[in-house]
Amino acid sequence: MPECGGYDPGCVRCPRLAAHLDAVRHSHPDYHARPVAPFGAEDPALLIVGLAPGMHGANATGRPFTGDYAGILLYQTLHKFGFSNLPVSQHREDGLRLLGCRITNAVKCLPPENKPTPAEVAQCNPFLRAELHALRPDAVILALGTIAHQAVLRALSLPLRDYKFSHGAEHALADGRRLFDSYHCSRYNTQTRRLTEAMFHDVFARIADYGGTSTGAVRVPG
Repeated sequence: MPECGGYDPGCVRCPRLAAHLDAVRHSHPDYHARPVAPFGAEDPALLIVGLAPGMHGANATGRPFTGDYAGILLYQTLHKFGFSNLPVSQHREDGLRLLGCRITNAVKCLPPENKPTPAEVAQCNPFLRAELHALRPDAVILALGTIAHQAVLRALSLPLRDYKFSHGAEHALADGRRLFDSYHCSRYNTQTRRLTEAMFHDVFARIADYGGTSTGAVRVPG
């Protein structure tokens, strides 16, 4: 798994998050319990930006969206649209590879109650900025949820008022790239049907139709 975009495996810039991870390492000594690196292609056509590692998911396994409920729909969808070689993500050594795609988070460390503070999102934003600026000019960005959406805009120094988040929204950014929005594929959103499989697939179908993802990794089921 490549460490990219200025990711710092020993980062302790946010005191609350660092203290929380110390406590988690004590209570769960077999967990990763450190900042979680981005995962996937080094030169992706699609960058997916989530919120933060989940306690028993990425925080445990060390790979974004691996081992928790939120990853079920995401990895099934990535496989359906040709961005992954496997439909299920179980652990870091399960052989899953992303194709033309990379997954990262707006906040790289597990926050208490899965809720980072605005200051923590801002503190982690330079890492996301480095990832975004390293993207190819025709890359597509998918933000999962409002916080990820706003983190992308701040990393690109774009005004939030000009790019409103809504599920299924598509934004032409000032640098020529495209930003798509989706509700986060969390347990709450999927179980309450705020986000359905069909809704999530529709976003990916439009991403696949967009010319910026024409890498050969994309296969839209017919």
